[in-house]
Amino acid sequence: MKSRRKTIKLEKNGMNAGDFTIVLLVTILVIFGIVMVFSASYYKSINDTGSPYAFLTRQAIYAAMGFFLMAFCARFPYKYYKMFSPIIMLGSLVLLILVLTPLGTLAGGATRMIRLGPISIMPGEIAKLGVIIFVSAYLSTDSKLILSFRKGILPMVIVMGITAGLIMKQPNLSTALTVCGIIAGIMFIAGLKWRYVFLALFVAGGGIGSIVLFGDKIGAAAHWKKRILSFVDPFEDPLGDGFQVVQSLLALGSGGLFGLGLGKSLQKNLYLPEPQNDFILAIIGEELGFVGLLALLAVYLILIWRCFHVCLNAPDRFSMLMCGGITIMLALQVIFNVAVVTSSMPPTGVALPFISYGGNSLWIFMASMGIVLNVSKKSRHEEEQK
Repeated sequence: MKSRRKTIKLEKNGMNAGDFTIVLLVTILVIFGIVMVFSASYYKSINDTGSPYAFLTRQAIYAAMGFFLMAFCARFPYKYYKMFSPIIMLGSLVLLILVLTPLGTLAGGATRMIRLGPISIMPGEIAKLGVIIFVSAYLSTDSKLILSFRKGILPMVIVMGITAGLIMKQPNLSTALTVCGIIAGIMFIAGLKWRYVFLALFVAGGGIGSIVLFGDKIGAAAHWKKRILSFVDPFEDPLGDGFQVVQSLLALGSGGLFGLGLGKSLQKNLYLPEPQNDFILAIIGEELGFVGLLALLAVYLILIWRCFHVCLNAPDRFSMLMCGGITIMLALQVIFNVAVVTSSMPPTGVALPFISYGGNSLWIFMASMGIVLNVSKKSRHEEEQK
């Protein structure tokens, strides 16, 4: 009877929807993102459309649709994801193949999207959630599966190679690395032995070293060598490959401790290319300073911690692995974006979760948070039944 009263109280307080902290943090990030997209895109929007509100309006619409997706995924039974995981994975691969056909649209030197009238689909973003669901479903069928190289590890390596390989053909190194990190992370959570982790790190290090040493002799690797060397010293070619990173560093340096003030960025005045997208963190640093960046990263850290908490308390193996994969995706994308903006890794397109302009990334992350909320609600309900 006491448990029943407690459950009713939770429902009246709206807590039956899951972890309220996650809802609050996501809402804060999305609203902050809308404000910063408006600030960062102000002059570019005027230059491109004649109105300063074009990017603001679109981002607000994307956010409204994102909240609908999050609410839907928070209520949709997650067991169906496992049931349809092969179809979801196959659909992701088909889209990755289609983007490499004439249906793909070239933008910014890469073919990463498919345009269907006013709608743009980015298969790389969809593939992230696709591999999370598929790998989690596969490894959840048997807890000992990950201990078998032939039945557990090798199939996952094949999925990783095919998915990342198709994404790198766009080319899109950051998304490919994110997919590899997600799959490797889920495998680790599932019980992957440490020797395979060290072997993977050795192979990855050897691959990067080979690109640096012999990239000029391999046509396909020449592009990646150029990217790697440009990040090591972007000021060596400040008007060429290093231009965007140099402008980003100038923005961060100009912001100082407390920033120039909201809306007062200088780099957004058509100096920093596409300031509302992958390099929006540089504008945040310039306008809000080091303190503002620390506050933003603190929000991300709390959100990652809450998602990890849901993962640890998940009611079953599939939901545990799936929440773990979503948490890894969120953490990796924040790390990669910060690393690119601060010239700590080669410059490549990676959106700042919930904040960068664009619908695809925002929708995938908000749908993912809805899935985490769904698992959180299930965990909370089972706890109340005890």
